[in-house]
Amino acid sequence: MREDVRRWTARRSYRSDSWTAAQLAREKAGTRVSVVLPARDEAATVGLIVTAIREALVDAVPLVDEIVVLDSHSADDTTAVARRAGAVVHHQADVLPELGDRTGKGEALWKALHVTTGDVVAYVDADLRDFDPQFVVGLLGPLLTDPGVDFVKAFYDRPLHSGDVVLPAGGGRVTELVARPLLNLHWPVLAGVVQPLAGEYAARRGLLEQIPFVAGYGVEIAMLVDVVERDGLGAMAQVDLGVRRHRNSDIDALGRMGAQVHLALLSRLERHGRIVLAEEVSPLLTQFVRDGEGFRPVTTDVSVGERPPMATVAAYQRRTRAPA
Repeated sequence: MREDVRRWTARRSYRSDSWTAAQLAREKAGTRVSVVLPARDEAATVGLIVTAIREALVDAVPLVDEIVVLDSHSADDTTAVARRAGAVVHHQADVLPELGDRTGKGEALWKALHVTTGDVVAYVDADLRDFDPQFVVGLLGPLLTDPGVDFVKAFYDRPLHSGDVVLPAGGGRVTELVARPLLNLHWPVLAGVVQPLAGEYAARRGLLEQIPFVAGYGVEIAMLVDVVERDGLGAMAQVDLGVRRHRNSDIDALGRMGAQVHLALLSRLERHGRIVLAEEVSPLLTQFVRDGEGFRPVTTDVSVGERPPMATVAAYQRRTRAPA
């Protein structure tokens, strides 16, 4: 690890219990805070998460100003459950419909900027189990106490459930096999980021609205690169949230995620002038599934389109324009 990265890691890595909700409520000094949960078929967990945030950080302590769920085409009761728990719910396809609707988590995160009002926006995945509202407190801590911090990334242990066996740190397979090696090779300034693909992070709106959003699973790695290129490592921080329990994906899904992470990083290498691609990269991933007659090929389009910075969208400009 480079010496400048080592210094950043020591100076900008925190524990979530470094702050209390009451302390941050006093520190926020008029800063409006939005918490966003992108969700697709998360009826089993989204209500518990929203309830925990509302009870601890809205009702008990006035830290969070709005809780917004972006429902990405759920086929279950995600919308109804989230609303009963106290969230404002928007359907992804209904936000900026004139610009169409794309698949992937990044689309929900990007559209959330248009329907939220916070000066600080915290993103929390909707499939977390045993959710602790201190997760949100930890993400907000550096932003509300240090004006030099613009972006905060979570890190944690990720148990892997394999049948009846739980491997305490077995999760994060795409991180260890794809994201971390690629970042160390191409952006060593980000080698100190413990969980580059973490779905929990927070940032100032002024930063988020100035960067593009990759539509698929590559959104996290692309965002990390774009933030460090725009604001530098000194404007970033990371917070240890302890343990993150969520639904583990199967190996085929992880393969598709890994391909999107790789494609997203390739797009950043090209965007920031670090490579020139000699030919167009194929967006097709072929995997094999065993059936009764042997292995059957299954091909998936893993292309990673992206949305432009929200600040350039005319409808957003009209919505956020200060009154005369």
